[in-house]
Amino acid sequence: MLATFIFLAIMLGVTLVVAMYETYAERKIAAFMQDRIGPNRAGPFGLLQPLADGVKMFMKEDFIPATANRTLYFLGPAIAMTTALLTGAVIPWGGTFTIGDFSFSLQAADPEIGILYVFAMVSIGVYGIMLGGWASNNKFALYGAIRAASQMVSYELAMGLSLIALIMTTGTLSLSGIVVGQLDGTWNILIQPFGFLLFLVCAFAETNRAPFDLPECETELIGGYHTEFSSMKLGFYLFAEYVNMFISSAVLSTLYFGGYDVPWLKQAGVTDVWVTIAGTAFLFAKVCFFIFLFMWIRWTLPRFRYDQLMNLGWKKLIPLAILNILITGGVMWFTGKLNG
Repeated sequence: MLATFIFLAIMLGVTLVVAMYETYAERKIAAFMQDRIGPNRAGPFGLLQPLADGVKMFMKEDFIPATANRTLYFLGPAIAMTTALLTGAVIPWGGTFTIGDFSFSLQAADPEIGILYVFAMVSIGVYGIMLGGWASNNKFALYGAIRAASQMVSYELAMGLSLIALIMTTGTLSLSGIVVGQLDGTWNILIQPFGFLLFLVCAFAETNRAPFDLPECETELIGGYHTEFSSMKLGFYLFAEYVNMFISSAVLSTLYFGGYDVPWLKQAGVTDVWVTIAGTAFLFAKVCFFIFLFMWIRWTLPRFRYDQLMNLGWKKLIPLAILNILITGGVMWFTGKLNG
């Protein structure tokens, strides 16, 4: 139990540090794509810029609208940040770490319904956005909250349907079980490439990242659901988005890219301890790739109109996800892998 708490504390710190430096990476990538320099004042190469931004957030005036519902106004960003952090508890960050008689799994919790737990946390997270937008008593914030809720409901359906085909092929809802099934070098991206593409598009929408950032749409809604927030309440909302991006990248790597699997490493005769360390490092390399993809898309594609966003979710992605389920079922039945 003590080792689990220590691991949770370490992962909490790692998640916060990664999310903090995602802001730095995003500004640097944007600067590179726009032929600028980016942050370069705070520390060497601007590496202390995230710390400077954090201090600025803490030092800003904590303004509360006079007509806001104070309880829900405080609760909104707290829910958004808490649910974002809780999602990573079921992700297998590595294999079993063994030194002598001490053996420890690099996964805080391994429920049989790990995928459903992830969906539950994602679904609860929208309440933080809704409460913050409504409690602000600002029409632009309310419009942004309504957009966020309808967008997440729409794309959660397509995301869930895209995963049904994966569950059919793997036969388990456990994230560790899905990773174990890929340890032979056959990653799920090879079996479910279309399902991965659907899940990836839905992940962009679920994290409110461009081109699906309609809830924050500055040109229409000033700042969206967090228009009336300042200081660290605003910081929690902004930070929760980057935490969600980190966790989404980890989930994508776990479900479709083998998680902590490093092909041919065990066959090379490497000891188990180094296999575990290399697997965790390889998983974080995959996560960094997907984080870069999130940022690359943001600074490449323009924002959808809201009607285009809804049409894509309901009229395109959901039918395609159902078609993917039917094709997967047909292939499994034809090859004799479908029981019953």
